[in-house]
Amino acid sequence: MERLPSWLRQHLAALRAVAVFTVLLGLIYPLVTTGVAQAVFNDRANGSMVEGGRGSSLIGQSFTDTDGNPVGKYFQSRPSAAGDGYDPTSTSASNLGPEDVIDVLPVGAEEGKQSLLTQVCARSKAIGELEGVSGARPYCTPDGAGAVLKVFPDRAVAVNQACPAAPFTGTYQGKKVECAKPGEDYAAGRTVPVRGDVTTVAVPADAVTSSGSGLDPHISVAYADLQAPRVAKERGLPLDRVKALIGAHTAGRALGFMGEPAVNVLELNLALDRS
Repeated sequence: MERLPSWLRQHLAALRAVAVFTVLLGLIYPLVTTGVAQAVFNDRANGSMVEGGRGSSLIGQSFTDTDGNPVGKYFQSRPSAAGDGYDPTSTSASNLGPEDVIDVLPVGAEEGKQSLLTQVCARSKAIGELEGVSGARPYCTPDGAGAVLKVFPDRAVAVNQACPAAPFTGTYQGKKVECAKPGEDYAAGRTVPVRGDVTTVAVPADAVTSSGSGLDPHISVAYADLQAPRVAKERGLPLDRVKALIGAHTAGRALGFMGEPAVNVLELNLALDRS
């Protein structure tokens, strides 16, 4: 029998390989992995939906009104940098680090941009007001901005407090402290974050910072306990009852030793609605 030309044999071999791998990787492998997922991790494989699609226990969500204000009868989630908040298609962190302490002040029609420090300070102040505790924390001004100076030989500028705001301190090392003039370049000055005299912080860190994914459905037990009196008052429930629900929806450390216990906010709020 006459052998086929080598170029044709090569093409036929390639076609056979495509057919075999299409069946193996495009049909058999997905069916096997899907079957294992459904059999072993049925709930998670189907999105971990809660109460008929009211949300997923694996993805956080906001509990705010149409204006973005916290709804008093619900526990609030931690901040999210994913899209407009908890957007699975835009999962991300803010990519801002501890060196991000200087705001970009708005100039005319141009919008400004808050530094990570000022975002933390503003959130802490707002949560303190909501929960009836002090929102003060180190390196924050009383009005919720980053307490940062740009220091020059003859003066200092509170760069996160735009004029005509009163600077958080009047003097620094004998130099008069001025409010910041939007549009003025202070890059030549020495950056000095000022810690202040705050010794006790009432608002937990997870209340003012977003998670790496922006989708974290949990908050710390400390943040849940901070919110418990407000939620109990808004719902007319005994505080002990609300704290018992917190305990019932607190997950332990991963593998018994990694991380900290955490409270699933969606599950807790749904349990409150049922109570």
